[in-house]
Amino acid sequence: MSDTNTKQVNSNSQGYVILYILLAVLLLTGLIFLFKSSLFEKRVIDARILKDEIYLNEPLVFTDNTPKASKWLWEFGNGAKATTKTGSYHYTKPDTYIVRLTVDGELRQEFPITVRDTVRAALVDSALTISGPTAGLVNEEIRLEGDGEGKEFEWSFGETGRVDVKGKTALYTYRAPGKYVVKLRSDKSPKPAYLTILVTDPNAEIVEDIVAPGDGERKTIDDIRARLQAIANGADFNSNYYYLINKYMCSNEKVSVNVEMNGKKKQTDIYSYCMGLTFGGEIAIDEAQLTIKPNSTCASLLNIKQHSATAQPAATVAAEAPAKTR
Repeated sequence: MSDTNTKQVNSNSQGYVILYILLAVLLLTGLIFLFKSSLFEKRVIDARILKDEIYLNEPLVFTDNTPKASKWLWEFGNGAKATTKTGSYHYTKPDTYIVRLTVDGELRQEFPITVRDTVRAALVDSALTISGPTAGLVNEEIRLEGDGEGKEFEWSFGETGRVDVKGKTALYTYRAPGKYVVKLRSDKSPKPAYLTILVTDPNAEIVEDIVAPGDGERKTIDDIRARLQAIANGADFNSNYYYLINKYMCSNEKVSVNVEMNGKKKQTDIYSYCMGLTFGGEIAIDEAQLTIKPNSTCASLLNIKQHSATAQPAATVAAEAPAKTR
């Protein structure tokens, strides 16, 4: 009986020893794992900027949630700094900046930030503009579009001396030729918008026998030269250009022009030629000659001789050739 009890006690003792050993091994393994994790695990920064595009009147909001962080350095790209975990910053100049965060002196992250000018944006938004033609004909409907902030728009077309149309889109018909200044106002824009329109009457300006021999022919050539020279000298483009188009070319802006200058020749159309006069330097018109369509008063060709006003002209032609009729 005594031997049996002794064997049972020894067996129980061995079981407890094994259990203690297993517990010790598990505990040691856990301690080793925790030690390795805290010693070798790589930390990752966890920071963010609320918005990467702001206006001058908006704050830049920043925050960091990096685990176990204790030291922060925020650099805002303009020399300013902050050492708080979370906060906000106001920029004083519009620009593009690089915001840099350093956590605990070792973890770093950068954020590109765009700061826009609040004042300029507001001015652009409130600007009032007019889109539409700068020339028209008597009894022809002209359409203009207004662009800008506002609910109420008023158009004055300069012919009646009063408000003619209300709304963003305006349709108007002029009754008399002339040069008019269109004015557009809105309830939100501090300043009105303006547009100059040249209105012509082709029927009133076309004359018969524009190349009649004698004084009529000389008068026509001098008239064309004077108008072209005015454009070259910087005078109002529309009034002189449309005068020539309506009076001599039956409103055809594709009439061919042969140009001779400093011994060089080129061909273009009347619109391109006149536009070139506005930025072609100091040009002097020497000769202007029309070719008229058969059985018509409309020009089909314009021959021009000119030279740079800052240089000596080519040899002067003794007598200008009369306009041709084909």
